[in-house]
Amino acid sequence: MSPEVLSILALCAMFVVATILPVNMGVLAFVGAFLVGTLVAGMATKDIIAGFPGGLFLTLVGITYLFALAQNNGTIDWLVQLSVRAVRGRIAAIPWIMFAIAAVLTSVGAVSPGAVAIIAPIALGFAAQYKISPLLMGLLVIHGAQAGGFSPISIYGGITNGVVAKAGLPMNEIATMMASFTVNLGVAVLLFFVLGGRGLLQRRAVVMGPGPRVPHVEIAGAQTGMQAYGDAESEALTEEIALETGQQVAAVTNAAQPAGQILGSRGYQALTLAGIVLLAVLVLAFNLDIGFCAITIGLVLSLMAPNLQKRAIGQVTWPEIMLITGVSTYVFVLEKMGTIDFVGHSVAGMGSPLFAALLLCLIGAVVSAFASSTAVLGSLIPLAVPFLQGDNAVGAIGFIAAMAVSSTIVDVSPFSTNGALVLASAQGVDRDAFFRKLLVYGAIVTVVAPVVVWLLFVVL
Repeated sequence: MSPEVLSILALCAMFVVATILPVNMGVLAFVGAFLVGTLVAGMATKDIIAGFPGGLFLTLVGITYLFALAQNNGTIDWLVQLSVRAVRGRIAAIPWIMFAIAAVLTSVGAVSPGAVAIIAPIALGFAAQYKISPLLMGLLVIHGAQAGGFSPISIYGGITNGVVAKAGLPMNEIATMMASFTVNLGVAVLLFFVLGGRGLLQRRAVVMGPGPRVPHVEIAGAQTGMQAYGDAESEALTEEIALETGQQVAAVTNAAQPAGQILGSRGYQALTLAGIVLLAVLVLAFNLDIGFCAITIGLVLSLMAPNLQKRAIGQVTWPEIMLITGVSTYVFVLEKMGTIDFVGHSVAGMGSPLFAALLLCLIGAVVSAFASSTAVLGSLIPLAVPFLQGDNAVGAIGFIAAMAVSSTIVDVSPFSTNGALVLASAQGVDRDAFFRKLLVYGAIVTVVAPVVVWLLFVVL
């Protein structure tokens, strides 16, 4: 059995184990990367570690940390309160506002994960406040980001158009952009009605007075269990002083503080909101790293109120981060040992151009669900050159549009950056159930979307 086949079987085994047993798949993936990388691929440990997605790790940690701070000081509650007046009672419009904002941001050059990272926590706050399906809200944010992702001045659009030009293939930037927008919009409309949109159309929020009181919204879960570092040292010193002075020692408790009781002043909330706006400006306008920016802003906010925010680091969604980084590391091993190229060349060498185009779209969808969409586009489009030229060639413009949509619409997967960000923002709900829903939806999209876009843009 070839090493490439063994690596694929190992990945399948991880899915089976993680589905049957309550074991974090990230742990399985890290072990799989180590065993397959060293025993099958002959890689050195340092080469495997080099595949750890440091940028993605920093993004997830920074965003969840910053929005944990925003929740603890009441900023998220304040934003939701202001939104009651902004939507003027039209609850059904909220998901579409999130979709539109995400689409606009990516269409003018924002990185898709950056736009989702900024919008998803706010969108999930709206979902909790107005009792909208969090799955609907999260998916519309992702599909919105993908809808605008292939404009000529966008990141995806620029990379794809560059790859196509380098491969010497015919190019139609507007066709690719409209294909992505149309498919994602169509999917969003379908999701809206399947996930409760019809009921939202019949509901209106009751708006009374200038600023109605709203219930607390959970964006990040409160830290429970062992105390945060630095917290324990302070309490130990207090206990020692109490013993020396003969005072009664207060019992140490690990119980989380009730939701809505860790609140800062309105001025501190305004500064937190300004920090979130600054994050958007730095990322979208100056193309700075969102992870570093989020952590830096979070640190400044923490220094301003250290006692208020001392437990925020424990609210970072570590299980999801472990999951995403583990799977990404294993996919890196697959790429280095040639599994991705092995599968791609096997498909590209087939006799039927139409069938080969379908399989490449499917491969692009499956790989992109776990790895970088831009990397997939850059590697698979050149492989398609042989059957995009000649008398029996497949239409290049249609195939490129199909590949573009297939390789990006699957970012709803909880293993992709966008899916992971939505999952990390979905506090206040059953996290395991939410993960399973994203996983099922991602699997359906991964299988169905490539076939549909192949029929629409390649066959017809």
